[in-house]
Amino acid sequence: MREYVLVFLVAAAVTYLLTVIAREIALRTGAIAEVRDRDVHAEPIPYLGGLAMLGGLVAAYAVGRELPFLSSNGPFVFEDAGVVLLAGALVCAVGVLDDLFELDALSKLGGQVLAVGFLVYSGIQFQWILLPDRWQFSLDPAQGALLTAVLVVATVNAVNFVDGLDGLAAGVVGIGALALFLFSYQLTTLNGVTLATTGAFLSASLAGACAGFLPHNFHPARLFMGDSGSMLLGLVLSSSALVLTTQFSGAEIGRGGAGSNVNPFAFFLPLLLPVAILVVPFADLVLAVVRRGWAGRSPFAPDKRHLHHRLLEIGHSQRRAVVIMWMWAALIAFGTVIVSLYTGNLMWAALAVATAVTITLTFVVPVVHTPHLGQREDA
Repeated sequence: MREYVLVFLVAAAVTYLLTVIAREIALRTGAIAEVRDRDVHAEPIPYLGGLAMLGGLVAAYAVGRELPFLSSNGPFVFEDAGVVLLAGALVCAVGVLDDLFELDALSKLGGQVLAVGFLVYSGIQFQWILLPDRWQFSLDPAQGALLTAVLVVATVNAVNFVDGLDGLAAGVVGIGALALFLFSYQLTTLNGVTLATTGAFLSASLAGACAGFLPHNFHPARLFMGDSGSMLLGLVLSSSALVLTTQFSGAEIGRGGAGSNVNPFAFFLPLLLPVAILVVPFADLVLAVVRRGWAGRSPFAPDKRHLHHRLLEIGHSQRRAVVIMWMWAALIAFGTVIVSLYTGNLMWAALAVATAVTITLTFVVPVVHTPHLGQREDA
């Protein structure tokens, strides 16, 4: 555990420091979010926060390779992690081009598919699916590649869609990465195998990168992550869950807590965990596509009807709206992981209390801030 904490701290510290450099690069290259009628910031804000987070992830990777525990548990941990980081660097580069030149949606999708192709070519893709009757269905390469592409591309775009308030996307992904780390770490513990896995390493690094970026991005933001950051976070998060199917069998992933043999719910975690972690942005993405399609508009056409706009409508301040969405993300992400790993009345009681508190803070707490919809919109 100590080495994972160190990896987290390295990613956080390097990202925090590189953010200053990324901001300067953005100012010099013109990657700046100009002030528009629908925005809340009063002056132009630089993009390219993704470059700082990529630097933090690479630094964590370099340090992790030298740590005695992580480096002694076989080459697969860093081989797969290196592939994910290279794919992340590819989508980050596409995002940088978009932050500079505003690429069209098809070009960005092409870059995302290219990154997925690199993952599949390198052997990181779904290998199997567990069925409700506990049979393991092996996927052929084409089926695995298609399912991988759907999961990764959907996650990448979900993170992009939720990046509408200062600190929202980085916080949601950081929370999701911590939940994924808990699942990966406990999974290895329950199965009595090495505690060094690619999923745990990547999720710890990703959570650190998000933590290092947040001080610069929380309202009032001094730097936006832009598409370079949102696409990077989405790819690394989904890939961190994806590699579980390449390093564990279905029986191992389905093993429950102490005293239980198999937890059927956990069978679906490699496929459902990224969706559960990002259920808030995924819901926002689906609602946006339906809403815009119903109105005869492009699914990528920006509007001011995202979930975070609804929170502003009912009277929350920008900061409080972000914290509330963090709470919903934590409730769903950690709730999904806890249900998959543990059983008992205490677990259900804790989830019920957490749900009640989150609902109360969202809808019942008296409004103390004047509703305001002048909000930036990146998706």
